[in-house]
Amino acid sequence: MQLPPLGTLKAFEAAARLESLTNASREMNVTHSAVSQQVRQLEEWLGRPLFRRAGRGIVLTPAGAEFYEAVSTALRMVSASSRRLKRNAGRSTLSVGCIPSIATRWLVPSVQDFLRKHPEIDMRVEYAHAQEAFDPDKHDVLITLSRADSEGYRSIRLFSRMNKPVASAHYVKQKPQVLQSNGLVGADLLHDESLDGWTQWFEKAGMKRVKPLRGPIYQDFNLLTGAIMAGHGVALCPIQVFRREIAQGDLVVLSEIATLEDQGYYLLRGHDADPAVDEFTGWFRQVCGSADDGPSA
Repeated sequence: MQLPPLGTLKAFEAAARLESLTNASREMNVTHSAVSQQVRQLEEWLGRPLFRRAGRGIVLTPAGAEFYEAVSTALRMVSASSRRLKRNAGRSTLSVGCIPSIATRWLVPSVQDFLRKHPEIDMRVEYAHAQEAFDPDKHDVLITLSRADSEGYRSIRLFSRMNKPVASAHYVKQKPQVLQSNGLVGADLLHDESLDGWTQWFEKAGMKRVKPLRGPIYQDFNLLTGAIMAGHGVALCPIQVFRREIAQGDLVVLSEIATLEDQGYYLLRGHDADPAVDEFTGWFRQVCGSADDGPSA
């Protein structure tokens, strides 16, 4: 079996994925020249160039792109198999990436239940960005917004992302007019990342705002949640994420007009059988009450 040195393959994979020798060196915690030398050694071994310069970065040649597909797939398979073997040998660590909204309201409050049921599993929970792609080298499980089907992983729907206007019970008590059919035209609006959500909602509702479409914008979902619970105004929120607060009467749904009905929250995981991942997937679906809420792939 003719194989190039493993170090050259790891350097090539990182440089190709990041499109930068500098970023690859940072990820691998080695010098820029070390990565460059490994890539050059691989190109000499193969007898053809794998990269070409593009501005300040690098891009794959056609041969490099073909080789990258094979190398990245093989390294992912080796990584996944290594994790499984280590788990089967004793205690295992399950790495879970989760967007803040689900982490703080669903995962973290319930995680002790999972650990009590599975004392042989240690867990590492990290925040994930909503745009973050599933990377099996980084996480065993990723809980996120989009489905983005891929041959590299399974996508399992947890629940709907349907948004409706909500406010705290305190805010509604102070401003009961928001409960009227057109009560939101003069409400204090809170925004998640941009004004787009409320713009779409008012267009769908056929309402014209009395006040300009303004109000504080919160980049982080947990900051927005704090503003809602403090009674600062009305926000468009995923009803399923807040269903406990709504059921307890802490939050009030102000309209049945909704947006993002066709979107959802998903759990992404590898296709390979992994006892720890299997146990976590089944457990978290029960936590979310989502066994029959939408399709899985």
